[in-house]
Amino acid sequence: MNNALKKFITKYVILPDAELENICNKFKCKTLKKNSYLLRQGDICKDLVFVQKGCLRLYYLKDDVEVSVWFAFEQSSAIEIYSFISEEPTNYFIQAIEDSEVLYLSKAELNRLYQLQPKMQEMMRKFWEDVILNLINRFTALQTDSAEKRYFDLLSKPEYMDTIPQKYLASFIGVTPTSLSRIRKQIMKND
Repeated sequence: MNNALKKFITKYVILPDAELENICNKFKCKTLKKNSYLLRQGDICKDLVFVQKGCLRLYYLKDDVEVSVWFAFEQSSAIEIYSFISEEPTNYFIQAIEDSEVLYLSKAELNRLYQLQPKMQEMMRKFWEDVILNLINRFTALQTDSAEKRYFDLLSKPEYMDTIPQKYLASFIGVTPTSLSRIRKQIMKND
């Protein structure tokens, strides 16, 4: 059994070992090369994805410019929540920004698990709550914090600074790459 996946699940719900083993065994594995896509605009997000290795990026296009919305690092989930829940085509892309390995569970299999293992419903409720809180925090920061503060907050997250290319970080904090360079220079000058 995958210990990282087990740890991720038990973050939300405690299950007997046999049930946890059964759930983990339902996940399938997929490898993604750097720059390959797990989801493209127009697709329907049909899988709950756990990043075992690597990093994925959720983004959309606005006037042919890529706007990074979210990054999924190792031992976290990657999902386009609206499409997954509504079963409607997405406006987003999920792309590997480095060679990655993911475990995925189809929505159909998740629904079967809800029936067979009711604790899975509790797990997913807590997972959705966590996702919603993170989205609210991100939305609030984009609306209320300066670009400098958003970048400064990223400095405390080494996984972002070590993994994410600067052009993706710029769009993630809502600035152009040129503005990010200016912010970085100003921060270094002040130190």
